[in-house]
Amino acid sequence: MAGKGSNSVQLRHYNERVVLDAVRRFGQASKAEIARFAHLTPPAVAGIVDALVLGGYLVENGRRYGGKGQPSAMYALASDGAYSIGFHIGRRSMDAILIDFAGKSVAYETHDYDHPDPDTVKRLAASAVNRFKKQLGPQPSFRLTGIGVSAPYFIGGWDEELGFPGDVQLAWRQFDLKAHFVETYALPVMIENDASAAAVAELVFGLGKQFTDFLHISLSTFVGAGLVLDGTLQTGPNGNTAAFGPFPVTHSNLSSVPKPAGRFEVLLHRASIYTLIHHLKTNGIDISRVRDLEPMPAHARRFVEEWQDDCADALAQAIIGSIAVVDVEAIVIDGLLPSPLLLDTVNRVRGCFTQMLPPGLIAPKITAGNLGARGSALGASIMPIYAQFGPDTGVLMKKGLDKKPLMIGSPS
Repeated sequence: MAGKGSNSVQLRHYNERVVLDAVRRFGQASKAEIARFAHLTPPAVAGIVDALVLGGYLVENGRRYGGKGQPSAMYALASDGAYSIGFHIGRRSMDAILIDFAGKSVAYETHDYDHPDPDTVKRLAASAVNRFKKQLGPQPSFRLTGIGVSAPYFIGGWDEELGFPGDVQLAWRQFDLKAHFVETYALPVMIENDASAAAVAELVFGLGKQFTDFLHISLSTFVGAGLVLDGTLQTGPNGNTAAFGPFPVTHSNLSSVPKPAGRFEVLLHRASIYTLIHHLKTNGIDISRVRDLEPMPAHARRFVEEWQDDCADALAQAIIGSIAVVDVEAIVIDGLLPSPLLLDTVNRVRGCFTQMLPPGLIAPKITAGNLGARGSALGASIMPIYAQFGPDTGVLMKKGLDKKPLMIGSPS
């Protein structure tokens, strides 16, 4: 009997998470809509919804008129039901975000640096956490569910491309990022690759509501990607699924990119933002951050377009190689580019892809994301909330994060 009781409690908790997931997907929903989505009986859903309202996780959000019978009460996530902090540790900047239970941004800040050494990361993170906790005040702070951290794997590596000091690699090899956050803040901590975290954000807040199978490409300092199949982020046994940067492509046509010794180039050297910045600087245009291209300086346009064409050609090759192995509905391209530049680049990718597509493959929809530079931090911030309130810890991650090696430092 004790076992049956325990199973009953677990089922109740699972059903509560399914109800919350339904409301999160719909934005707001009636009890009847939740019951249909969750495949639960109306009386069961009514009891769960009432309990979640009482617990402060759902709120009644008006009534819907116009149907048969009595107006339907609509329910939405309570914004103060829980909070989560997300960090994105990038190679050129660090973003911090505080979101509420409904996924809305409560606070956001970004900090530029020349390189991401662990001491700088620790200092910036501590300041952000203190500010966020102060903003929450004493009452709702107990609802802070955890911290999510996104960072590039091998963050101290690729020093040849970015010119990092030699001691940065060593510092990251000796620094346990997750242990630091756990020991410092006494909160659950989840860590994910930055491109995968951006795919999580797209899944929850963006085009994931329209597509359940997509490849999300992040045009960041280094290009990366995340793969979502059947509404689940695929991370693989080493957490390195859809790494994308090392994808072999043809040689670059840019005068600023040296020809590799081998037969192929890697996508990272053609479709990364650092390549764009390097190309501009090589041609006498002193721009350090891609955001400086909005509005577009007239003297930079020619060289930006050269990079766009080269980037689009390489991305089209990589996309075709990817869909030859994994069938997806959509390719979502987002990242650090200003919105007008991103849209134009995506349009060029479509053109190259159409010209290259061989027979036997089904073309996915190629589209731009709209989360931009905040994507990785936003994806990191939602992970602790989903871990505690999602219907399954596998809703976002195919495997538990603790089952895969943590490769934040540079490779040995």
